[in-house]
Amino acid sequence: MWKSLAAIAIAAACGSSDSKPAAGPPPPAQVGVVTIERRDVPLYIEAVGSLDGYVNADIRARVRGYLQSQSYKDGGPVKAGQVLFTIEATEYQASTKSADASLARAKVALAKNKIELERDQGLLRAGMISQQDVDNAAAAVADADAQVHAAEAQLQEASLNLGYTTIKSPIDGVAGLALVRVGNLVGQDGPTLLTTVSQLDPIRVNFPLSEVDYVKYPERFAHLEGRDLAWAQKEFAQLDAHPDEPGVEIVLADGSVYPHRGAIVAVNRQIDATSGTAQLQALVPNPGGTLRPGEYARVRIRRENEGKNAVVVPEKALLSVQGTYSAAVVGPDNKVAFHKLELGPSTGTGARIVTGGLSGGERVIVDGLQRVQDGATVVPHDANAGPAAASGSGSGGSGGPSGSAK
Repeated sequence: MWKSLAAIAIAAACGSSDSKPAAGPPPPAQVGVVTIERRDVPLYIEAVGSLDGYVNADIRARVRGYLQSQSYKDGGPVKAGQVLFTIEATEYQASTKSADASLARAKVALAKNKIELERDQGLLRAGMISQQDVDNAAAAVADADAQVHAAEAQLQEASLNLGYTTIKSPIDGVAGLALVRVGNLVGQDGPTLLTTVSQLDPIRVNFPLSEVDYVKYPERFAHLEGRDLAWAQKEFAQLDAHPDEPGVEIVLADGSVYPHRGAIVAVNRQIDATSGTAQLQALVPNPGGTLRPGEYARVRIRRENEGKNAVVVPEKALLSVQGTYSAAVVGPDNKVAFHKLELGPSTGTGARIVTGGLSGGERVIVDGLQRVQDGATVVPHDANAGPAAASGSGSGGSGGPSGSAK
């Protein structure tokens, strides 16, 4: 009896298993798509540049002595001729007085020798002395005159050294932090660097340019010999008045674009053979002193007559396999087809220009690309429609690995 019940239970279990319906195919994957459009895209030549003052003046102690005073605020603005430092001058004042006294003695000796020469010339005419005596007197006058010149040079040198104890700024600009503080001995082993004064408006920008771009835009580097500060000031006004004209733009470290554009004023004499670039120098207005020497910035120059009516695709829609790029295009029947692409430059805003493979108007997948295969049917939604549509892209079945590009 127990055997019969066991057999009935086994048969019932087998019958229940056989009656379960088979699992169907997964539902189509939901993907986010965007429609490819043609539009004008600003394209730029970009490089990493470094900033430097228009004029940088190293302020050095040219004479030996103890630093007596600092007469400017660290990092503050200074004017040409403003006193920055003083060195204890007692020693140089004494040297100047000594040199002045030596000059006075030399002048007295010269005057005495001239009187003696005149007297000897009179005695020679009277026949009372020989020509040798007159020649000796003339030589003494010449020697005394030379001594006067030597004393004048010593006085000039002493006066210069005394003047060097008062250190002034040669230019208008911003003075850096003092490198030596009051009370320290300076000038002991040569001119001691005390600080640097930089003229910051305008500011210089040094950056490399590829040989290809240098050859491509020769008109931008014509007549460089006339591009001085006066020319640059006029160019700044022209760029401010005409925003569409190409100029040198500065992108700061936080990604913001500096509001003033500059102009190229110099090109180095040679192309660097190791990097294939030419070193360029531009001037950029810096009225507020925002830009500082030593700062790194991204330099960009608008490419003229490029990026017109271009096909633009988001970079997140690109699939890269061994250096070959493709995009998943959703057709009118909601089936996926992979298109092999030829890419142009980046727009700098998370998109690339497409030069082949798309013509504009196609729908490409930007969300859920990893869940589709070539030829698969999908449920597309507008990736730009908002969070509601985006949340729907997480549901749906999963496909296998992406297929090969067409």
